[in-house]
Amino acid sequence: MTALEIVRIPVLSDNYVWLVHDSDSGATMVVDPAVADPVLAAAATRGWTITDIWNTHWHPDHTGGNAEIKEATGCTITGPAAEFARIPTLDVKVQGGDTVRLGNHIASVWDVPAHTAGHIAYHFADDAAIFVGDTMFAMGCGRLFEGTAEQMFANMQKLGALDDATRVYCAHEYTLSNARFAVTVEPDNDALAARLAAVEAARAAGEATVPTTIGAERATNPFLRARDAADLGRIRALKDAA
Repeated sequence: MTALEIVRIPVLSDNYVWLVHDSDSGATMVVDPAVADPVLAAAATRGWTITDIWNTHWHPDHTGGNAEIKEATGCTITGPAAEFARIPTLDVKVQGGDTVRLGNHIASVWDVPAHTAGHIAYHFADDAAIFVGDTMFAMGCGRLFEGTAEQMFANMQKLGALDDATRVYCAHEYTLSNARFAVTVEPDNDALAARLAAVEAARAAGEATVPTTIGAERATNPFLRARDAADLGRIRALKDAA
């Protein structure tokens, strides 16, 4: 089984859409298409036909391209069962414990509520990759719009249990602002200071900073490193006010 090809497509002001291709079967999947045209163009450039869309949650900057891509390709749209009423384009409803397939590559569905009540993630264990939507960012986590610090802490604990090498595909380029905040939470964290410098250089050069890895987040993400749910809630409140 050949490795998945994963392409980052920057859209809107800071969103990333992920285009995922299995060369063995020709299956091609899009994670959280905010818009359609750049995604369709990226696939066409590579000679790929989009067969699937996988949504992590209902927010329009993650589902806004669903209908147009489906109209253009006839693809199947999979997403969180708990948010079916808010994603009218869904064909397949999934929840934690289910599995989804892209060619011969199988992903397990995780329930990761907090940013939205029905948020899910897709974990390709054999490919050491997880698509987390707005649950985890590089050195950050999603705002608690529809959930609690307890839920987000549970999410962070589960993500933190993955192998260090697992690549984390999040949906936004928030890394620089997250890093600048994180050093105020952990001013004596040398790994964090070094990562901030690297991120500042990368962004100054116009380079993307994600995907990240679980190992990098374990060393530098204050939300993943929070002692308990109350600590995570405290840090999240500080970030919201920053």
